[in-house]
Amino acid sequence: MADDGEREEHVYKILVVGEQGCGKTSFIHQYVNHTFSKTYRATIGVDFALKSLNWDSKTNIRLQLWDIAGQERFGHMTRVYYKEAVGAMVVFDITKEKTLQAVPKWKNDIDDNLDNIPVVLLANKCDLAEQPLDKAYMEQFCKENGFIGWFETSAKDNINVDESGHYLVEHILNRDPEANKSAVAGKAENTVPLNIPQQQEAQKTDKNCAC
Repeated sequence: MADDGEREEHVYKILVVGEQGCGKTSFIHQYVNHTFSKTYRATIGVDFALKSLNWDSKTNIRLQLWDIAGQERFGHMTRVYYKEAVGAMVVFDITKEKTLQAVPKWKNDIDDNLDNIPVVLLANKCDLAEQPLDKAYMEQFCKENGFIGWFETSAKDNINVDESGHYLVEHILNRDPEANKSAVAGKAENTVPLNIPQQQEAQKTDKNCAC
């Protein structure tokens, strides 16, 4: 806890995982640097990025984003990469069904290595989707697999990038006994919690997503 006049600082490690080619690295670049590159470069092993957030007038948050290569789910370094993470994003490519089918395996891998951390599901590349996702199916999918929520995202068009990150950090703060309780007050805008009515969620997606 910071003294009066000083700002608290919290440092959180967040995993970003999913099958190869889902846009994990592009998502991170958009989230951290607000940039997007059309050039694809596969991540080898693990990459890192830092994101600073001025959460409120008294709280700074530093995120250590671990961009883990798609093939690393089968590697022997997974447990080392996952160690001490307090939150995670599982990313799939909305245009490739097989990447959604792999999501439960990634979620189980996280659950096997970490103790019930909040995990958000990102349906990435929504700018390329030919038809919208079945919202009811996605809600049920998240409930069955233990996700705190999900977002349709686009790293290219910067759709729900900041919103999904904010939503995850909010849940991390709620579970952090050292965090200032006031840091999470009034921070629920632009999120997609699992208990939001389907009609409202669909209207929000139609407004913000080009898919």
